[in-house]
Amino acid sequence: MRGRLALLVAATTSLTLIAFLLPLALLLRTVAADRATIGATADAQAIVSTVGTSQDMATLRLAVERIALTSGREVTLFLADGQVFGDPVAPTPAVRLSATGRSVTVETADGGREIVIAVQGRSEGTAVIRTFVPAEELTRGVTRSWLLLAALGLVLVLLGLAVADRLARALVRPITQLSEVSLRLAGAELTARAEPAGPPELREVAGALNHLAGRILELLRAEREHVADLSHRLRTPLTALRLEAESLRDRDESARVHAAADGVESAVTAVIRQARLAAADPAESRATGGSADASGVVSARVEFWSVLAEDTGRDVRTEIVPGPLPVALAGDDLEAAVDALLGNVFAHTPDGVAFAVRLARAPDGGAVLTVADEGPGIPAGLVRRGESRGGSTGLGLDIARRAAQTAGGRLELGTAPQGGAIITLHLGPPRPH
Repeated sequence: MRGRLALLVAATTSLTLIAFLLPLALLLRTVAADRATIGATADAQAIVSTVGTSQDMATLRLAVERIALTSGREVTLFLADGQVFGDPVAPTPAVRLSATGRSVTVETADGGREIVIAVQGRSEGTAVIRTFVPAEELTRGVTRSWLLLAALGLVLVLLGLAVADRLARALVRPITQLSEVSLRLAGAELTARAEPAGPPELREVAGALNHLAGRILELLRAEREHVADLSHRLRTPLTALRLEAESLRDRDESARVHAAADGVESAVTAVIRQARLAAADPAESRATGGSADASGVVSARVEFWSVLAEDTGRDVRTEIVPGPLPVALAGDDLEAAVDALLGNVFAHTPDGVAFAVRLARAPDGGAVLTVADEGPGIPAGLVRRGESRGGSTGLGLDIARRAAQTAGGRLELGTAPQGGAIITLHLGPPRPH
């Protein structure tokens, strides 16, 4: 922006100076030429009275030579009887024209000026006084004046650039600060604030940006409070569910209900922890996210979902690399991501559709989890938060995506040759402490 402002001022100043200095330069050249012409004419007219009244040829010769010597120009006197005094030059067309009684000033081919003055009153006829002003004399001092004007113009341009740079700096500095604060806010550094500076408009923008940052903090704080409130609200029904499980006579059923209640409580605890981590710096959140054995977690969750798969007539094929296989993700988050991927299979495919779970080591460390089914495939846009075509919340794949990002990986969606969906979750290795 500073460069553009400087360029604008330089262009504006240059155009203004050209519009002002160019006519002035032409005027100086004209004034110099007119000054030289007037001086030559005055010198020639100084001997007009002598030429018109004196009949002494020696006096005429002396007068012409004195003027030529003092002026430094060519001065010639042509008498009507053919006598010539002064510089020996041939009669020019201007001299012949002046012999008819007319005084003229003409431009010559070499850029000079020829001044001829007709003198009447002599007995033999009209005499002509000719003087010549060379081009060098017509332009004497013009080059120096032009150089002075050019120097003045350059100084004015540089002064304008200095003022423009100072003004641009006063504008760019607060704009740059606003940009830096905006980038820091975009990087989840919500404590960043802009210092109001510069013109009133920029001060207003800085105030609005600070208000926006404060509002974001308030919303995040309210969200964490809502999540914490949700956990407290769920504890009472979870306690009631455990009491009901203890009253069951079938120990297996009681254990399953207990496990389900523990799973719900674990999920709620993970949500609260994730909400608290969201208030910190993202890099710090990822660094403190913990680690888990992917082989153990995936095996346990596949075993859990295999019971439901058996009830719905689904064939489950597994290929899980033996552990330990550490990944940069807490166990609760990894369980939630695996449950989200397997839950989508049950939610979006008919009963009886088979699926496969494959866990392999990544070449650069970490793990690659692939869940493939033989169903109709994933509807477009399902991975986007809150979008679904199956009556669900649409949060399953978003949970898996955020888990992959937390572990330094990514979530990929694909389609199998037979038309089913293939979801691949890349998880990075634990970060060194």
